[in-house]
Amino acid sequence: MITYNPKDWFTFIFRLHKSDTIRKLFPMIIAMALYSWLIAYLELEYWRLSKESLVRNLTLLHNLLGFVLSLLLVFRTNTAYDRWWEGRKQWGALVNNCRNLAIKIKSFLPEDESTLKFFRRTIPMYASVLAHHLQTEKTRLALDEKEHPELSELDNSKHMPNQVALLMMQRINRLYKDQKITGDQLIVLNNELKSFTDICGACERIRNTPIPYSYSVFLKKFIFFYIMTLPFGFVFSLAYYVIPVVAFIFYVLASLELIAEEIEDPFGKDANDLPTQKIASNINIHVGEILE
Repeated sequence: MITYNPKDWFTFIFRLHKSDTIRKLFPMIIAMALYSWLIAYLELEYWRLSKESLVRNLTLLHNLLGFVLSLLLVFRTNTAYDRWWEGRKQWGALVNNCRNLAIKIKSFLPEDESTLKFFRRTIPMYASVLAHHLQTEKTRLALDEKEHPELSELDNSKHMPNQVALLMMQRINRLYKDQKITGDQLIVLNNELKSFTDICGACERIRNTPIPYSYSVFLKKFIFFYIMTLPFGFVFSLAYYVIPVVAFIFYVLASLELIAEEIEDPFGKDANDLPTQKIASNINIHVGEILE
């Protein structure tokens, strides 16, 4: 995730970062400029259409559909950001729950060095394994209706977060059987471990459930046809200035969709995704300090 100073306007305006959409869309922006030039040339120089042509009335259609398109894009970006923020909240909760579990283990068994060493290793391991688990292609396709036998060649392991949680639960249950912790303490520790699995499930829900396919396809088609018809109507009022205008409108609309696509899956490796590995490293430091 990119860290920055939100008050530094000039840095934002004049610096191009690798995550900037203009880098990704530059070939398409050039293509739209050439397309707009072609339409302007045909209408003004080749066909010599008059300003009274029926094509001029397309601007009315664009004015009406522009409002609908803006509502769709607002809903799209808000939905994507909600998914990003929900992922951040879940990892924030994981940080707190790891600290709470470590504090309780330290309080219940302050002199049991083997147990402290075990949880000093396994609690941060859960966060690290979960971060890797959410970035695998197998996790993303878990709810896909199609079979993906090729994934078995890439990752044959079991559900690793569950395996780590199982190890911790088995150790806690053994401590109870050995009468090192009471029944009340078992319940407290069990609730902490349950929260780990709840967080994992919530993150998998975000990872495995993208925005509905029909909605995403419709919005892309809407943007495409809206941009492709812009030069036909606006060339009469803008002449060849329609070229930069259409290119800029395409840049704005396509960028919003591109940003939404990037942040709706917050557990990947894009520049704007959550720094899950960094959070896992911080958990390792904090748990180590508690259980030292």
